[in-house]
Amino acid sequence: MNTSRIPDFADNSFDGMLMWFSEMSVRGLLFHPDDAPESIESFDSNEKCFTENECNKLDRILCNMFEQFGNDVYEAAYPIFMKCAGWKLDA
Repeated sequence: MNTSRIPDFADNSFDGMLMWFSEMSVRGLLFHPDDAPESIESFDSNEKCFTENECNKLDRILCNMFEQFGNDVYEAAYPIFMKCAGWKLDA
């Protein structure tokens, strides 16, 4: 059985993007949506974080998000990055 570490983006909504970024964070796979997945390397080993198949899936998902939601992709990712960094969100 070949399971992907990359969650599906099945809920094509703003809340779906929030959930997707949140799940990527929980799995330790969160990265900035402007970064090419194939360029992401591990801090520990300097090895590529994603396989070719994972990169292809991530490219499809992010392309879909940007086509549907434009800059709202950043708005969905923002609170997840803030939480991951341990920073409080503005009230």
